[in-house]
Amino acid sequence: MADTASLRARGAAFWAGAAAGWIRHADRQDEAGRPLGAAATDRLAARPGERILDVGSGCGGTTAEIAAAVGVTGAAIGVDIDEAMVAAARRRFPTDDYPGIQFHVADIETLDVVPGAPFDAAYSRMTLMLLADPTAGCRAIRRSLRPGGRLAATVFRDSGVNPWLSAAMLGAAPHLGPLPPLPVGDEPGPFAFADPARLVRILTTAGFTAVTVTPCDVALETPDDADAVAEWLVEVGPAGAPYRAAAPSARASARAGAARLLRRFRAPGVGYRLPTGLWLVAANSAGADNPTATHPQPRQDETR
Repeated sequence: MADTASLRARGAAFWAGAAAGWIRHADRQDEAGRPLGAAATDRLAARPGERILDVGSGCGGTTAEIAAAVGVTGAAIGVDIDEAMVAAARRRFPTDDYPGIQFHVADIETLDVVPGAPFDAAYSRMTLMLLADPTAGCRAIRRSLRPGGRLAATVFRDSGVNPWLSAAMLGAAPHLGPLPPLPVGDEPGPFAFADPARLVRILTTAGFTAVTVTPCDVALETPDDADAVAEWLVEVGPAGAPYRAAAPSARASARAGAARLLRRFRAPGVGYRLPTGLWLVAANSAGADNPTATHPQPRQDETR
């Protein structure tokens, strides 16, 4: 297994190459990908006036949903490692339309506390599994919360309950150039937290309390458009950058190959239903160990 610095550099390079696909498909990610974070959104139960951190905010859709929930008296702060996606988020969700929303380019693993701390809660959709040093990242999240603050997040379980993830890549790969290195063992990637005990250990080591990890089964549903669905899943996965660099004929073959392996998830005339197995993660912050983070007292109308 590579060292943390190498994994972090590999991750930054991957997202720099993948960003164009995520930006292109941002609307589809927001709509079709909503079930990926719905359980965490429900668990978060954001309230008007709260300050909430969104870790791995990408192109901003999840942060915008949080901003709508906390209202004009609250704040939704999105943090993501990729500058291009943060720029896209700012374009898609300007502060004129979303008061209290902010986006920052930052690596959560290397922060002491997140700008704007302390927060009442933190949310993350499918990001914790991608951290090179998840303990450092979770510790920064915990330090950024007020005492008693809450965390709600989702990550994938194992590959067996997420069969469509590999299908798109395997179908496209033979028609494209070399792909980025795929994760091995516990390296950052979709199945880094296949073992929930590892997730509990990391959060506990990071200082969280009342940690729970609960299985959650959802499905992503899309219209019946084989070419569009194949391109979406190829572009936001590890084959995305090679796909965009390929000749038009190779891209067409990659889409056809992905569509062929995704066919079992398709109901002709109805659409695609992609079965997805998640862990719903919840935890509390017992307190902060960073003296620079001040923690105001709860408002009198707050109910905790």
